[in-house]
Amino acid sequence: MKCRDKQIGFSLIELLVAMVIFTVGLLSIAGLQAVAKKSNYESTQRTSASHIAYGLLEEMRANGDGIDTYLAAPDLGGGVLGDTPPVTCNNAAAPCNGAQKANYDLWFWEQVLDGEHETGAEGAAGGMLAPTLCIDGPVGGGAGIYTVAVAWQGPISMANADISDCGAGAGKYGDGDAFRRVLQVATFIDPSI
Repeated sequence: MKCRDKQIGFSLIELLVAMVIFTVGLLSIAGLQAVAKKSNYESTQRTSASHIAYGLLEEMRANGDGIDTYLAAPDLGGGVLGDTPPVTCNNAAAPCNGAQKANYDLWFWEQVLDGEHETGAEGAAGGMLAPTLCIDGPVGGGAGIYTVAVAWQGPISMANADISDCGAGAGKYGDGDAFRRVLQVATFIDPSI
């Protein structure tokens, strides 16, 4: 005798369970994509900060005569240095002195920091979010440890290590500087060499 009550195919409950599992899987993939985008953005910002800090330190190392000008500079970022300096040190017929070279270097690296070398229809398209660059070194500009710190705004709030006070308390990085990120690079420079 054959049993006619034997079920063939899927029931509605089985189909709903499969749809829930599939949906949870798709939502997990979307969440993973969002986390990956934030991490990629954070990595790009840190790489840019590193490039800028090391680049400026190398300019300082090569221009020992202008070391006091670098140290006297205000915190860079947001176009505080204004337009192109009057002496750009690009003319081999009329070379510039150490202070003029330092002023040009500071202006150039601020342009990189602010993203002025990458422009779109609405202005600067590159650069970092709310950047600040700070330079510190021995009083009097002699041989010693010089540091360049770069601060910027990160995408999420996190505890911030106090490796540098660069940009701290400026009101650019959320309540209590919760979104502030800082990269600091230090090196020994002897301006007399």
